[in-house]
Amino acid sequence: AQPLVESGGGSVQAGGSLRLSCTTSYYEINNYSMGWFRQAPGKEREGVAGIDPRGRRTIYIDSVKGRFTISRDNAQNTLYLEMNGLKLEDTAMYYCAARFGVLDSADMIQTREYANWGQGTQVTVSS
Repeated sequence: AQPLVESGGGSVQAGGSLRLSCTTSYYEINNYSMGWFRQAPGKEREGVAGIDPRGRRTIYIDSVKGRFTISRDNAQNTLYLEMNGLKLEDTAMYYCAARFGVLDSADMIQTREYANWGQGTQVTVSS
């Protein structure tokens, strides 16, 4: 698996915003389904948002709907996660992942579907 690289994490106060980015120099992402995942201390990694290769279908877990937006710029070979209205419970290490081909929407936020992962970027939300 070739590495993905995330960036954009940081520390923000509740209600604040961050934009995460994910890219790779090893392949073109335009044929890959991609997702954002997160893992808080002591918890399992969970899917947050997923997007199909062309950016036409997206899916979100209920807890981030209306606050987070996943998008991609295939020309720039970059995946994004815009996070607004951040809450304390959003604190976690955030990972991007890629899977060649098209996945069903529900599968785009399933960790078992992905073999290519980044190293993660930390998001910390404080009160």
